[in-house]
Amino acid sequence: MSSRLRRALRNPHDPEILRLAVPAFGALVAEPLYLLADSAIVGHLGTPQLAALGLAGTALQTLATLFIFLAYATTATVARQLGAGDRRAAIAGGIDGLWLALGLGVVLALVGVLAAPAAVGAFDPSAAVQEYAVTYLRIGVLGMPALLLTFAGTGVLRGLQDTRTPLWIAGAAYGANVVLNVLFVYGFGWGIAGSAWGTVVAQTGGAVALVVVVVRGARRHGVSLRPHLGGIRESAHGGVPLLVRTLTLRAAILVTTYVATEVGDTALAAHQVAFTLWTTLALALDALAIAGQAIVGRYLGGSDVAGTRAATRRMIEWGVAAGLVFGLVLVLARPLYIPLFTADPQVQALLADVILVFAVFEPLAGIVFVLDGVLIGAGDGRYLAYAGLWTLVAFLPLAGLVLGLDGGLVALWWAFGGFMVARLVTLMLRERSGAWLVTGAAAGAVSTRHGKHED
Repeated sequence: MSSRLRRALRNPHDPEILRLAVPAFGALVAEPLYLLADSAIVGHLGTPQLAALGLAGTALQTLATLFIFLAYATTATVARQLGAGDRRAAIAGGIDGLWLALGLGVVLALVGVLAAPAAVGAFDPSAAVQEYAVTYLRIGVLGMPALLLTFAGTGVLRGLQDTRTPLWIAGAAYGANVVLNVLFVYGFGWGIAGSAWGTVVAQTGGAVALVVVVVRGARRHGVSLRPHLGGIRESAHGGVPLLVRTLTLRAAILVTTYVATEVGDTALAAHQVAFTLWTTLALALDALAIAGQAIVGRYLGGSDVAGTRAATRRMIEWGVAAGLVFGLVLVLARPLYIPLFTADPQVQALLADVILVFAVFEPLAGIVFVLDGVLIGAGDGRYLAYAGLWTLVAFLPLAGLVLGLDGGLVALWWAFGGFMVARLVTLMLRERSGAWLVTGAAAGAVSTRHGKHED
C-alpha cells in the first residue's frame, strides 16, 4: 500500500466525523422504525384506523419537517459560539432556541386542534376514516411543543459536539412509545386515540429529558434560563431562511408525487417504493450533514478556515463514497428486495428501471447532503433559501415536460435527478466561492443575555 493511499485512509478528520455521524444516524433511523411500529399496532384495529393514521400522520410529519430548522439553526449557533471559546454564550443561544421552540409548539398545538377537521377533510376520506383521523390528529398535535423542544434540544447538544446523548434519549422515547401504544390501544381499549396518546406521552418524556440535560449545562455555567426576547427574535430570524429552504424541498417532492399520480396507479405504486428507498438512504447521508453542521460551525467560530476547508473536503469524500456504495447495493440487490415490496410484475419491472436511475445520482446526492450541512453549519441560511428557490424553478419545467409529454415514471426520476444536479451546482458554486467562510461568533444568531453582543 502506497504512503499516499495510507494517508487517504487515515485522514485526521475521520474520528471526529464518525464520532458525530454514527450516533446521529442511529437517532435518524430510530424514527421510521417507531413509525412502522405505530402502523403495525394500529393496523390490527382495522383498515379505517390504519388509513386514518396515514392521513393524520402525514399532516404531523409535514409539520415536523417544516420545523426541523429549529434543530439545524440551533446547532449552527451553538457550535459557532463553542468554537469561539464561549461555552456560556453557546448554551445561552441554545436556551433561546428552546424558548422559541416552546412558543411555536404551543401555537401549532392550539391551531392544530381547531384546524384538524378541515385538514383531514381536505383529503376527502370516507366518514369512518375522517372520524378516526380527526381524533388522532387532535391528540397528536398536543405533542407539538414536545416535538419542537426535542428538535431544539437536539440542536443544542449537536452544537456542543454531542450526538450520543440525543441517540440514547431518542431510543428510549421510541421504545417507550411502542410500550405505551400497546398498553393504551389494547390494554386500556382506547383504540386509535390510545396510539396518539402513547406517542404524545413518549414525545413529552423525550423532550423533558433533553431539556433537563441542557438546563443542567446552563446551571453549571451560570446561564440564565429566563426567556430573552432579543435572543429569541434572533433565533427566529436565523431560522426563517432554513424554513424557506425546507419548503422548496417539500414543494419539489410534492410536485414529483403529483406527476407520478397522473401517470397511473402502477407508476404511483412503483414511485412510492422508490421514494421510500430514497428517503431511507437520505437518512444515512443526512448523518454526514449533521456532522458537517457541528464541525463547520465550531471551526468557523474558532476562526480556523484551513480546518474548515479540510474537514469539508473529507466529508465530501465520505459523501461520495457512501453514495457509490448505496448505488451499487441498490442495483445489485434488486432481485432480493423488490419482491418484498410488491408481487405485481408490472410494478416490479418499472421499479427496477427507476432504481437504476436514482442509483446513478446517489454519489451526487452524497455531495449535496454534505454541502447542505456544511453551509447550514456556517450560518449561510440566506443563500440556501435563494438556492432552494432557484433549483425549484429549474425543476418545475422538467416535471411539467414529463407530464405534458407523458414521459412516464422513469423520465420523472431523471427529472428529479436534474433537481439534484441543480442543487449540486448551486451548493458547489457557493463552496468554491468561499463567501460562506465567515469566522468568529458573529455569523450565528448571537445571544445578548450576557449583556453583550459580539460583532
